[in-house]
Amino acid sequence: MTTKQPDWEAIERAYRAGALSIRTIAERNGISDTAIRKRAKASGWARDLSEQVRKEVRNKLVRGEVRDEQCANPEHDAEIIEEAAEEGARVVRSHRRDIRKATNLANLLMDDLLTTISKREEIEDSIEAETADDSNGMRRATMLSAVALPSNAKTLFQLSSAMKNLQVLERTAFGLDDKEQPNDSDDLSKLMDELSKDA
Repeated sequence: MTTKQPDWEAIERAYRAGALSIRTIAERNGISDTAIRKRAKASGWARDLSEQVRKEVRNKLVRGEVRDEQCANPEHDAEIIEEAAEEGARVVRSHRRDIRKATNLANLLMDDLLTTISKREEIEDSIEAETADDSNGMRRATMLSAVALPSNAKTLFQLSSAMKNLQVLERTAFGLDDKEQPNDSDDLSKLMDELSKDA
């Protein structure tokens, strides 16, 4: 049986782009991260394109166009940047969609809570009527506690926290609070790994 040889050209591109951790590159290519590190050291690969990848991800999200960067090997590096930027842009777009869905859901839940609070007396009367023939008051107590003020206050707090978190995520996903990005390519690799797991 012939063992399939790793695609070292693709591995080099992913390694130099710096968008994925070495461990993730290894898993995707069915080899060990140690083998990649040895090959990178022997071939003189450098993970030096991560900042350019970050710029291109932002560029793709805003304009959908790729700007060529001045590099040691412009054509080869431009291809690596393009490939990594496309993957990063895809992940961010996916997260934007997920954040929108979660925000819509939180808004619907907030509307339901408002309806429950505004019609609490009617709901309590319906519960009393529904449980009038019960042999004990357990079901009635459980149903009434679900629409009681402490329960509504707890739900409001949880929804407010969720909406606050979603607003932070949305502002980040749309680059509205653009802070200076770290220069360390390992930080970007960790971020991209996390995004890839969620996507």
